[in-house]
Order: sequence, then structure tokens, then C-alpha cells
Amino acid sequence: MLYYQRGSETDVLTSEDLKQGILEAFGKIGDRKKILAIPPDFTRYHSRAGEITSIIYKEVGDKLADVLPALGTHAGMTEAELTQMYPGIPLDKFKVHDWRNDVVEVGRVPGAVVKEYTDGMLDYEWPAQLNKMILNGGHDLILSIGQVVPHEVIGMANYNKNLFVGTGGPEGINKSHFAGAVYGMERIMGRAINPVRKLLNYASDHFIKDLPVVYIHTVVGRDDSGKLVTRGLYIGDDLDVFTQAADLSLKVNFTMLDKPLKKVVVYLDPTEFKSTWLGNKSIYRTRMAIADAGELIVLAPALKEFGEDKEIDRLIRKYGYRTTPEVLDFVKNNEDIQNNLSAAAHLIHGSTENRFSVTYCPGHLTEEEIRSVNYNYGKLDEAMKKYDPEKLKDGFNVVDGEEIYYISNPAIGLWAEKSRFIKQ
Repeated sequence: MLYYQRGSETDVLTSEDLKQGILEAFGKIGDRKKILAIPPDFTRYHSRAGEITSIIYKEVGDKLADVLPALGTHAGMTEAELTQMYPGIPLDKFKVHDWRNDVVEVGRVPGAVVKEYTDGMLDYEWPAQLNKMILNGGHDLILSIGQVVPHEVIGMANYNKNLFVGTGGPEGINKSHFAGAVYGMERIMGRAINPVRKLLNYASDHFIKDLPVVYIHTVVGRDDSGKLVTRGLYIGDDLDVFTQAADLSLKVNFTMLDKPLKKVVVYLDPTEFKSTWLGNKSIYRTRMAIADAGELIVLAPALKEFGEDKEIDRLIRKYGYRTTPEVLDFVKNNEDIQNNLSAAAHLIHGSTENRFSVTYCPGHLTEEEIRSVNYNYGKLDEAMKKYDPEKLKDGFNVVDGEEIYYISNPAIGLWAEKSRFIKQ
């Protein structure tokens, strides 16, 4: 059921609004003694999930027993990041999700179901995996907190993805990512219900229906001045909380364009994007908007690695961002990438399929490193001087007589040219 809902394309929710929404929902949920919060990590800093978690702690105190950031395969948060994102919460409340060692399997989606959901493309079983604390921690309320926004792997982020991927294990993460990549990113992005989401919903319905999980979803967009604002807050314990937030997110976060874009410039905030594993959102979220033979220029001042996980970084360096047929051939013939299908999926996601070009302008990686993974290289200082993020506005700009389309944060949106999206 829905415990709280508020949102529209014009709403601007303040900190006090968030607090009142949380208090109203908690009044309906009832008193709980031991609460586990599962918010996102620092890569979702702008989701307001950190602020919400802090509000909850201020209201319930030590009844908030544990905070488990949903890292997925991301690097653990530093003390400085925890303090900045979750002000006021004692550091000893935070637990680190070890995606390789701290998981339990709660069930397996049958291969026949996977085959049905993926239109016959895959028939492996999918394991539903969770951090062991969720299943065995003795909590009487589990709060899954995060932002609903278009997403490359699962169409729209959050809901049970926060659990099964954010606190999942190698096989579950790998196979879910691979399913989305094989089915086709452009057939999934911006769609709340799709093959990957169906897998997770099956797992929720069959394996964890008795867990006391409540979802807290935000929808964040930009106002007319370009400032980030919160447009919606939805709190509930079933699919409705997600679909309602997803409906608003499409209105707030999805930009439909009348014509394909010849040149797109994306800026990657250095506090969030230090790897192509994350920074390739610049590719995912714009690929349906970029014209054939168009160019994407990525300004990446903090880019220092490809994968945040050492093994994934090694695989990206070894194989590079190649076309889907090439990556599938790599998977067929190489055991190391067979055993890490999320890396294979990421290589597919980061490929342009030779339809347009990507020029990365990194702060730390070398030209040789960038070109080795099949991207073009640009000098950051020159690119930042020409495409100054302090001067450009989101949307169309003219630079040196040339029209470009600028995006200051690819993580909060999805862009598509109308005919390309409707075709899917």
C-alpha cells in the first residue's frame, strides 16, 4: 500500500516537506524497534536520499540500528562522503556491502521464466541475492531509499533494484545486467516494466514477500533556472510506490527532442564520476538523441579509472568498448568475461555500435588508455576552455558558431529523438 504520495511536474518539496511526508508515513507504518535503512551511495548524492536518512535518524534515534548503503559493485564510501551525504548519523551505524562475500541467495527465478521475459534470448536461472543483514539482521522495518530516474540496465532505477542489485552478489548482478544488455538498452531505458524489472518483481513476489520492506522514492528534476529540485516523494510497500514515481520521473527527467543531435557535450561532476563505469551514463542517457555520425564529448575532470572494481577495470582494459557482436564473441570464447557478465554488459552499454563517436576528455587517464578502450581522446584543459561549464546552459548553445547540446549531469535524465524512441 501507499503510505504517502506527493508529486507533480511543478511541485518543489522542501526539507520540511520531506520530513512531514516521512512522519505521516511512519504514523501509518506504526512503531518499530530495529530499523535498517538501505540508501544509495555517494554516486546518487543528489537523490536527497542522504537527507531523508538523516531526517529518519533525527526522528527515531537509535531505533535506526543500521545503515547499509546500496553499493552494488561500487567502491565503499569514505568517512568524508558519509559525513557529507548523511549529516548527523554516527559513523558506527554504517555497514559496508561486500558484494562478493556478504550475500545470501533467497531463491532462483526458473530458466523458463527468464526465457519468457527475454523473448527467448536467455534461458539461464536468475539468482535472487541479498546482503545477509537484510535477511538475518532481525530488523522489523527495512527502508529502501532512493531516487526513481531513467536507468540503462533496468529502465527506471530503484524499487527492488536497490535490494537485489544494490545489495546483491556476483551472479545476480552479472546476470541481470547481461539480460538487459542482450535484450537491448534502447528497448529498456525509460520503461518501468521490462524483462529485467520482471525478474526482480518475480523475486519480490516469490522470495521476500514476508520481509518488512518499505520503499521511499524521490523524483528529482531541474527548475527553469537549472537548479535541482525535488518534484515528488512516494512511500509504500508494493509496486504502486514505484510505478507512480516512475510516471512522474518520465515527465520530469525525460527530454524528448524533435531532431537528432549532431554534437552533445556532457560534464561529469568530479565529486560523482571518477570512472567510465559511472561516467558512461553520458553515453547511455544520450544515445537515443545523438544523430548518426554525431559526436559526444565528455568532460571528465576526475576520471582516473575504467572500473571501480579492480577485476572489472582489468576486463574493460583488456576488451574495450566494442560492438555487441564483438562482445558476445568475447563472452563465448573467454572464461574471464564469461564469469563476469556485468562487465560484458557494461562493454555493450558503453558501445556506440559504430553509429556515433565518443571523445573522452579525462583528468587523469592518458591518451593511450582512452584510445585502448575504443574511445577518442581530447585534452581536458582545451575542451573545458571551449565548452566552459560555468558559461553553458543545459540544452542548446552556440559555441564558435556551432550548435551544441549541453548536459550538466547525465545521471538525472534521459534524452531521445522522438522517432528513435517511438520505434522501440
